[in-house]
Amino acid sequence: MNLLLDTHVALWAITDSLRLSQTARDLIQSPKTTVWVSVASIWEIAIKHSLERGDMPVSSRDAARYFHESGYRLVAIEAEHVVAVEGLPTHHQDPFDRILVAQALIEPMRLMTHDPLVALYSDTIIKI
Repeated sequence: MNLLLDTHVALWAITDSLRLSQTARDLIQSPKTTVWVSVASIWEIAIKHSLERGDMPVSSRDAARYFHESGYRLVAIEAEHVVAVEGLPTHHQDPFDRILVAQALIEPMRLMTHDPLVALYSDTIIKI
């Protein structure tokens, strides 16, 4: 399975946060799973970390390194992802979440999120 982690889930995974459920851990660590992180997530971390928000515990540089060391693959933002955002319903207004949904639907990948609004986009989204 190709599993795209939303930004917070990816951060919880690399920081071994207790907020990450055992079910989520099992999916991420399964040998049948290829774990992906979007470049959009690294961008989001960079912006929010530079604003010194408490929900971004690591810098984008460190996050990118931890993702690499964890064996996570990066998915780039392609023009078709951006175009797909325009056609999404307006369940959610956060541009980072919307591009992650578009990437998951286009590639296709299963998006893992903790956000109930993101989960409204597709029954293929894994809500933890």
